[in-house]
Amino acid sequence: MQFDNDIKAVDALHQSYKSIKAEIGKVVIGQDEIIKSVLISIFSNGHCLLVGVPGLAKTLLVQTVANVLDLNFNRIQFTPDLMPSDIIGAEILGEDRNFKFINGPIFSNIILADEINRTPPKTQAALLEAMQEKAITAAGLRHVLPNPFFVLATQNPIEQEGTYPLPEAQLDRFMFNVQLGYPSFEDEMTIVKNTTSNQEVGLNKIINASQIQYFQKLVRNIPVTDNVVEYAVKLVSKTRPNTALSTEEVNKYVNWGAGPRASQFLIIGAKCHAAISGKYAPDIEDVQAVAEAILRHRIVRNYRAEAEGLSIEHIIKNLF
Repeated sequence: MQFDNDIKAVDALHQSYKSIKAEIGKVVIGQDEIIKSVLISIFSNGHCLLVGVPGLAKTLLVQTVANVLDLNFNRIQFTPDLMPSDIIGAEILGEDRNFKFINGPIFSNIILADEINRTPPKTQAALLEAMQEKAITAAGLRHVLPNPFFVLATQNPIEQEGTYPLPEAQLDRFMFNVQLGYPSFEDEMTIVKNTTSNQEVGLNKIINASQIQYFQKLVRNIPVTDNVVEYAVKLVSKTRPNTALSTEEVNKYVNWGAGPRASQFLIIGAKCHAAISGKYAPDIEDVQAVAEAILRHRIVRNYRAEAEGLSIEHIIKNLF
C-alpha cells in the first residue's frame, strides 16, 4: 500500500474500518463495542481477552473477523489435559529417519484460545510466550510465527471450579479485557431469525495481511501531544495505591494498580481509536474511550471493595 502522506493513509484506515465493521455486522448482530475493541487491538498489534457466558457468539466473531481480514484462523479448545506440544507442535521422526518439526495450531494469523482458564499453567505459559515473543522454541530451535499474529482468548466467568485463573503477570500481556453482555431484545430477535433459517451470508474480504501490517505501523506513526501522554500516565499512576497521585478511593479499595504497560497501551489504543474515528491525532477522549478495557484486568480490588460491591469499572470511571 502506498499513500502520498500519512493523512491519506489515516483516511484509508478510517474507511477500511467502516467497511470491515459493516461486513462483520452482517453476521455478528449488536456487538458493536466488542467488534470495535477487537479491531483496535488487531490494528494496535495487541491481544484481546473476552470474558462472557457461553453462547454469545465469541467464536463466530473471531471466525468472521478472520474471514473479512483475509487471515487464516485456528481455534484451540483449552482443556485440563492439553499439553504445550498440542499448541506449539512437536518433533516427530520422519520416514527418512530424521527428526522434523510439525507446526501446531498456533502457526496461524488469528488464534481463538477458547476457555484459556481451563488449562494448567504450563500450557497457558506456552501460549503466552508465543504472544509476547511472536515466536516459539521447540527442541532448542526458534520458530517464528506468521505476521500479523493475534490471540483472542476467552474466559467463562460463571464456574471457577477446576479452572486455573491467569496470574496477573500473564493477564498483563493482553491489551484489552472486554466484557460481553447479553444482546438486547431487538438484537436477539434478529439473531434468532437469522440463525434459524437457511439464510447464508456472503462476506467480502476487505483487507489482507500486508495491509494490516501497514496500518499497524501507521498507528504507531500517529503524532500525540505531550498533554495527552501526560493524561494517560497520570491516569495509570492514579490507580497505584499510596503513591503521590493516587486518589482516596484507590487507597481505600485497591490492592495493586496498573503497571507501565497500561500507559503504553493507553497511548497506542488512543492513537488507533482516533484513526478509526477519522481523526489525525488522539485527544483525552480517545484515552478515556479505551481506558476501561485496558485497566480492567490490571487493577486488583481488596476485600473491602468486594464486600461493598464496588466494581473495577466504577473505580476507573471515577479516575477520569
